[in-house]
Amino acid sequence: MDRAATGWINGFIGVVIFSGSLPATRAAVMQFDPVFVTVARATIAGILALGLLLLFREKRPSRTDLLSLAVVALGVVVGFPLLTALALRHVTSAHSIVFIGLLPLATAIFGVLRGGERPKLAFWLF
Repeated sequence: MDRAATGWINGFIGVVIFSGSLPATRAAVMQFDPVFVTVARATIAGILALGLLLLFREKRPSRTDLLSLAVVALGVVVGFPLLTALALRHVTSAHSIVFIGLLPLATAIFGVLRGGERPKLAFWLF
């Protein structure tokens, strides 16, 4: 299978997995504290990531990358899941999916504004 097809398949699998994230979080926060749900998710992901890092014998990040990694980790591992879990105590997962669906568009808009690029119309249509 060529690399493009593999990329499309992996992307599709990622989208399918992520599509269950909000309904699962909504179900979890109805029974558990949002902080517990966030810590549990981070712990499970951390253990799996550590296992893969050891399995593939990846090298450690350089010291210059540690601050950037910490900032990203706070947002991706704690910030987004915790704020999402807190919000899902008050709104349905279907309602929250609409807002989550707007994130790629907002990212593209701010990327264009910050990077000064001018994507073609086809980019915005997709």
